[in-house]
Amino acid sequence: MTNTSPVTAEGSGGEATGGSPAEALAARAEAISKIYGSGDAEVVALDDVTVGLRRGRFTAIMGPSGSGKSTLMHCMAGLDSVDSGRVFIGEVELTRLDDRRLTRLRRDKVGFVFQAFNLVPTLTALENITLPMDIAGRRPDRDWLDTVVDTVGLRDRLRHRPAELSGGQQQRVACARALASRPDIVFADEPTGNLDSRSGAEVLSFLRDSVREMRQTVVMVTHDPVAAAHSDEVIFFGDGRTVDRMPDPTAEKVLERMKGIESHGGGGVR
Repeated sequence: MTNTSPVTAEGSGGEATGGSPAEALAARAEAISKIYGSGDAEVVALDDVTVGLRRGRFTAIMGPSGSGKSTLMHCMAGLDSVDSGRVFIGEVELTRLDDRRLTRLRRDKVGFVFQAFNLVPTLTALENITLPMDIAGRRPDRDWLDTVVDTVGLRDRLRHRPAELSGGQQQRVACARALASRPDIVFADEPTGNLDSRSGAEVLSFLRDSVREMRQTVVMVTHDPVAAAHSDEVIFFGDGRTVDRMPDPTAEKVLERMKGIESHGGGGVR
């Protein structure tokens, strides 16, 4: 039977550390809704969603195509606004920030990894990694940068431009860029979607290592049960709502759960 109870902030973090729910969470959404269009064209992308993302954990968000999982990530990362409810990064409420402060928070507190890499072709790998800090006028922490570069495994490629790197190497550069400023949380949207299985495994291992070895918080939207199996926990989405969560996932268990969600029609929104 499908579990349709919401994934609450308390259930997603408080019991993990013994502290209060807010202290255990890197980000949280409280009763958020997002609607596109109006009238007959109205689409409810997020329907009164409450969810917490655990600090120092690797969380995967899964659901059928059109279930609202990417919309959730974009709203929680401050890339899109909500129509109602509240979104927090740590204890900072994004939904109360003006554009200038929201831009600063995304720059200083949030890392992003996208399916399309989004590297600047004229810059070297190292220049791409440090670009957000260069734009902000901040010097990188050299020790931390060295740690990230060694973890990503591309020290001998730092002077290469993107066209001289494989797809997997380009995405690892993008991952390193997301981590270089020591953000509170990294959001990854289908980070292995443009990669072959071997390159995808390399990127997932890097994200896994960043959590295990560098205490990073990573949230990944994916449709791939194999990718989700690298996470500590999977949150399942259907019809714009959270429908289940799975600790210690395996590809087999995730695939079986997805079949159940899809059989109940858990799609139809963005």
